[in-house]
Amino acid sequence: MDAQCSPHTKVFVQRDFTDGISVRFQTRYPPELEGRIDRSTYERTINKINEMFAEAESLGSKTYCESCFACMSAYIALTCMDTLYEKTLKKVRHYLEEQNQNIFMPRGVMLIDPAERGLRILEIDISSVETPQQPGC
Repeated sequence: MDAQCSPHTKVFVQRDFTDGISVRFQTRYPPELEGRIDRSTYERTINKINEMFAEAESLGSKTYCESCFACMSAYIALTCMDTLYEKTLKKVRHYLEEQNQNIFMPRGVMLIDPAERGLRILEIDISSVETPQQPGC
C-alpha cells in the first residue's frame, strides 16, 4: 500500500541513551502530533512511562530478594510468579491502554506498547480519517 494511500501515519519515538542503556524514551515532541495532542500531555505521558521503567530497573530490596529466591529455587519459582520487571511491563501496558482510551484515541492517536517492539521504540499511530482517499487507492 502506498504511503499516500495509507489512512495512518506512524511516528517512532526513539530510545534515549544519554543516561546509559536503561529503557528511557525521548520526550521530544513529534511535530506530527501538532493540533491533536498538546505538548504537556505528551511529555507527561512519556515521563510517566520513563518513571515506570526507571523504577523497574532500579536495584532495591525487592529485586535482591526476588533474585535470591529465584537462585535458591533453581529458577523454578519464576515459572509460577511474575518478576518485578514483568509486573512493570504489565503496568506500562495498562497505563497505555488507559491513556489511549481517555486521551489519545478520541483525538485519532494511539500509542503502541513498546514491549511489542522489543522496547526499542515507542510507536505512535496517527489516524488520518479526515483525509480524503486518493484516486487509485
